[in-house]
Amino acid sequence: MKSNGTHQLLVFTYDVNIQSGSVHAVQKNTGALLVGSKEIGLEVNAHKTKYMVKSRGQKAGKSRNTKIDNNSFERVEEFKYLGTNLTNQNSIQEEIKSRLKSGNACYYSVQNLLSSTLLSNSVEIKINRCIIITVVLNGCKIWLITLKEEHRLRVFENRVLRRNLGLRGSR
Repeated sequence: MKSNGTHQLLVFTYDVNIQSGSVHAVQKNTGALLVGSKEIGLEVNAHKTKYMVKSRGQKAGKSRNTKIDNNSFERVEEFKYLGTNLTNQNSIQEEIKSRLKSGNACYYSVQNLLSSTLLSNSVEIKINRCIIITVVLNGCKIWLITLKEEHRLRVFENRVLRRNLGLRGSR
């Protein structure tokens, strides 16, 4: 909390995400963030700040802390960002698997509604896209997926659509 005479100002900043291709670049950019924050009266909480080195290969390195400007930052192998679990291997397969489970649970929770004869096919498709697919794809803007993973997501969507429209055995 900062005080400037008669007024008090309480400022919180959430979710600053610094990404780079090396630990050195992350350290440099984090140092700049620390300096810039101090200049405007903000303070970075080193206990809540973590960093991760991403790599597709198995050589992401061992966990260790790094010191920047007398602050120690913990290195992590995974963390949740915008509802998505990110890993140092840059792999999204487990996240997609988890999302597909959530999508199935969502489908079964609205199954009675979807099987109603009062709903037209177009309304069923809208419910599918607005509710079920949204649950599966929440936070997908930060996913890095392969064609295989994209195919998995399309298969799920098509399977749910076939169920909704009563085309269970069709392909």
